[in-house]
Amino acid sequence: MGEPLQHPDFFNVQELFSLRDLFDARVHLGHKQGCRHRFMEPYIFGCRLDQDIIDLEQTLPHLQLALNFTAHVAYRKGVILFVSRRRQFSHLVEATARECGEYAHTRYWQGGLLTNAHIQYGVGVRLPDLVVFLHTLNNVFEPHLAVRDAAKMNIPTVGVVDTNCNPSLITYPIPGNDDSPAAVQFYLKVLKMTILRAKDKRKQMEVFYGLQNKPAHN
Repeated sequence: MGEPLQHPDFFNVQELFSLRDLFDARVHLGHKQGCRHRFMEPYIFGCRLDQDIIDLEQTLPHLQLALNFTAHVAYRKGVILFVSRRRQFSHLVEATARECGEYAHTRYWQGGLLTNAHIQYGVGVRLPDLVVFLHTLNNVFEPHLAVRDAAKMNIPTVGVVDTNCNPSLITYPIPGNDDSPAAVQFYLKVLKMTILRAKDKRKQMEVFYGLQNKPAHN
């Protein structure tokens, strides 16, 4: 099962979307210039009518890297946790995670769910292998506690970071709009396609290696 690591894009995630798809999903639209986080300045193309415009030429490779890493985690049967605190998207996030065979958390995040898991749930509980943030801010526009907790536990993260977010604690940041329904639906669609593609590839490889290692009968 080590073959995927020998290829830069083993799961061919770059074919799942194009720059035009990002534009059509309104991924480039950031917040007002006054809300800009200084760590997001390298990802901003410019400002129009006091609204920051995200550089999609940078979003494209960042999203490809994030999807590629997500695919490798799913391929190796890792646990993936989707996290969002926006009420209007909670049902969509939960439904997508269910369809992928993964998990979601869209309610209030109690501090210590990751850092004190062995106390709250008992010894031997398995933590997620990857946390995917559709929004890195909570519903009152403060940094989501799970971002800090995942960093403390060395759990890799994939996260959509709008122009008012801090990308420094996200392992694979995706510069893009996190408010538009079209953008959130787009992220969930490509994440779902990536995870299912990786799991299907795992099944194919298991069948292939199973037939290859099956002893021949005379």
